[in-house]
Amino acid sequence: MFKQARSSIAALALIFSIGSAFAAVDVNTANADALRGIKGIGPAKAKAILDERQAHGPFKDAGDLGTRVKGMGGKTVQRLEAEGLTIGAAPKTASAAPPGAANSAVATPVSASGSSKPVVVKK
Repeated sequence: MFKQARSSIAALALIFSIGSAFAAVDVNTANADALRGIKGIGPAKAKAILDERQAHGPFKDAGDLGTRVKGMGGKTVQRLEAEGLTIGAAPKTASAAPPGAANSAVATPVSASGSSKPVVVKK
């Protein structure tokens, strides 16, 4: 019975380690802890990424990341991408919204009783 329990625990540990290896971390939205979760990114590199992103905005692609962050060349970025780092699209702004999207908005007010009901507000 103990052998079966140990092998079950080992199997679960293997499944969780494999699952976490494939967890994607977007360089444009991740915090320092999430970045440090990528093998090859330590505290100093995470800080450099966050500082650059804050100073000059989101990264456009892998080449942009490699150019803007000191010590991150093309091969390093490729290796980090293999470890789960992704470079997502820059967040959309209101000016980039599709046509007609600015004509209406959805608001969900909450009444004093605590119930909420979606309300469409047209401009």
